Amino acid sequence: MKSIGFHVEGSFGIERLTKREVDLGPLEPHMVRVAIRAVSLNFRDLMMVRGHYNPRQPLPLVPCSDGAGEVVAVGSEARRFRVGDRVTTCFFQRYVAGEPTKEKIASTLGGPLPGTLRTVGDFAEDGLVATPAYLDDEAASTLPCAALTAWNALVEQGNLKAGQTVLLQGTGGVSLAALQIARMVGARVILTSRSAEKLERAKGLGLFGAIDTSTTEDWAKAARALTEGGVGVDHVVEVGGAGTLQGAIRALRPGGTVSVIGVLTGASTELALTPLLMQNLRLQGVLVGTREMHERMNAAYAASRIQPIVAERFAFDDAPAAFEAMARGTHYGKIVLALPR
Repeated sequence: MKSIGFHVEGSFGIERLTKREVDLGPLEPHMVRVAIRAVSLNFRDLMMVRGHYNPRQPLPLVPCSDGAGEVVAVGSEARRFRVGDRVTTCFFQRYVAGEPTKEKIASTLGGPLPGTLRTVGDFAEDGLVATPAYLDDEAASTLPCAALTAWNALVEQGNLKAGQTVLLQGTGGVSLAALQIARMVGARVILTSRSAEKLERAKGLGLFGAIDTSTTEDWAKAARALTEGGVGVDHVVEVGGAGTLQGAIRALRPGGTVSVIGVLTGASTELALTPLLMQNLRLQGVLVGTREMHERMNAAYAASRIQPIVAERFAFDDAPAAFEAMARGTHYGKIVLALPR
């Protein structure tokens, strides 16, 4: 069987994405062959294609980590899935549960392992989950990185409780998934954005407060002012990185948590340690999540019938245009590619 996929050829760059055909060869015993029906993009995918994530990544590379589709063959020793099952990829192919190890967190799709931007791919049986029956493939493809990162930050590690307040930044895939998850738990959500139109759209998801950062310079102060007694928020899902981390810390109540999951405004910053110490704050890095977390999240999504937010849809042949849309950063939700059947 052959697979048609987009590869970063020769050197990095969106303009180097080239479609080519590859022979998959025999299926290994513990692998599962999946016909991929939909792929969603993450900021990491854009960084990888541009060479900013890992400049030493060997090329050619099939990019992207998030995909959903149908099992078309199973290896001789694979037991978790059957032909015809609908499945979704896991970001980590060998991180089922437990504490992270170098081996587990090195097993990521879209670099160093071949990714999902192809019509057919072979994946470790332990690196797949069953797709929630109520979701179509396009919606399911948005879950592996963005939604699971938000779930891990707020539920698995954040222990978010009903009545607590969460501060979210922007309207990308992680932030909107975090909004939906926080509302499912019964938490209040404050959202920042430079776009009044996007904030208005997000109000339909049950916002407690909206802060337009195009007109409000000190968004951390504004977020605290929205909490009872001005004490501060319980949790910040920090997607900005260097440019917003200090503000995230200032927005917290004593004992609050910042989950650092993104570097949209940079990866290096000077950090004042006094507030962390004097207010007993928690600064937690979150790197997506395990397969078992993914399965627990899927169960919660199915019980609540959460519908992921899809911003734009592109055809498989328009993959470079989809990456350009990701680079513009104007989307509301996830960018998805539909693959041919």
